[in-house]
Amino acid sequence: MAAVSYRPSLLDAIRVGVLALGLVFAATGLLPAADARASLDRIAPILLFLVGVIVLAELTKEAGVFDRIAGALARAGRGRYPALFLLCVAFAAVLTAFLNLDTTAVLLTPVMLALAARAGIAALPLAMTTVWLANTASLLLPVSNLTNLLAADRVALETPRFAARMWAPQLAVLAVTMALLWAVFWRRRTRGADRYDPPPPAPVGDRVLFGATSLACLLFVGAILAGVHTGFQLGIAAAVAAIIAVAAFAVRDRRALRPALIPWQLLVFVTGLFLVVPTLERFGLDDAMAALVGRDDGAAGALRAAFSGAGLSNVLNNLPAYVAGEAAVPAANHDQLLSLLIGTNVGPVIAPWGSLATLLWFEWCHRFDVKVPMVRFLLAGTALAVLGTAAATSALLLT
Repeated sequence: MAAVSYRPSLLDAIRVGVLALGLVFAATGLLPAADARASLDRIAPILLFLVGVIVLAELTKEAGVFDRIAGALARAGRGRYPALFLLCVAFAAVLTAFLNLDTTAVLLTPVMLALAARAGIAALPLAMTTVWLANTASLLLPVSNLTNLLAADRVALETPRFAARMWAPQLAVLAVTMALLWAVFWRRRTRGADRYDPPPPAPVGDRVLFGATSLACLLFVGAILAGVHTGFQLGIAAAVAAIIAVAAFAVRDRRALRPALIPWQLLVFVTGLFLVVPTLERFGLDDAMAALVGRDDGAAGALRAAFSGAGLSNVLNNLPAYVAGEAAVPAANHDQLLSLLIGTNVGPVIAPWGSLATLLWFEWCHRFDVKVPMVRFLLAGTALAVLGTAAATSALLLT
């Protein structure tokens, strides 16, 4: 197969520009060297985790594991849309929880769109399930979202305690997400058919690679369930699982081990943000966020922090919105910080740039020629952001 030439996109230019701006800030002293080092030290384990989990997921997809699971879900639905809906929601939610939202956006989106083509299913319901669940199913575990890793470190919650604190908000926002998905995108009037034809099983090209990558994923999930919780430990667990997958492909199919496996776009973007945002905090962003978020750790303060985070996420992006908001929340206000986390995870479903996962999802839709009706996308996203943030924050406060 001929090699596909890479053409940098506008999004790539923005990522590189953010890093370049951050380096300029550090080089000129606008960001003091000590602050720059502290910021980079904080994200070093997170970058290791991102590289490991994306490489693992990409090779798992290459081995056909996700295609088989998606096909099995379609056949398990037996041609019934309600059953397929529940199965797709469960698959996307589990994948997001354990392999993070960017994995869902990068890898599950093309699987679902390809499944739609094979089974003759309308693509938009499957696509919207992917992008919404990539964002709203990212509350349960520290590994589910980069912002979760930062928040878990800030409030000193290990994985089991973090999940114990966030399970109720996660269930609440999943209920809202499912209700809106069905009402706006999945019901008979919008999907356009009563039943679908389940596709035949996808062939397994190499059973050794299929088994090795499946085992690597199970080991990674097992490490999380066994109590791996710090950024460093999560990074090591993801790296070990990725090494297993890489070793299998090195023996069976070296052509798959291409430089594009390394998610340089994520590394560049995250590193740049963690240099730019601390600089902006020194020149007024801290004061602006403090005014928005406030210092109240009660119910009113929690809701204020959640909706401030959601709003700023759709103006900028959820990662800088969380980082700036975190700096404005007093260290003792754990409920307020977790509410801010809810807003920056659930809220960025309105603007296409609200989260990196949404940006990646739009790229896949463009490649598959899936037309996204922007008015419906914006209106439905606004409803989800408002109702989902309110439901999840209320659940956090009640539990």
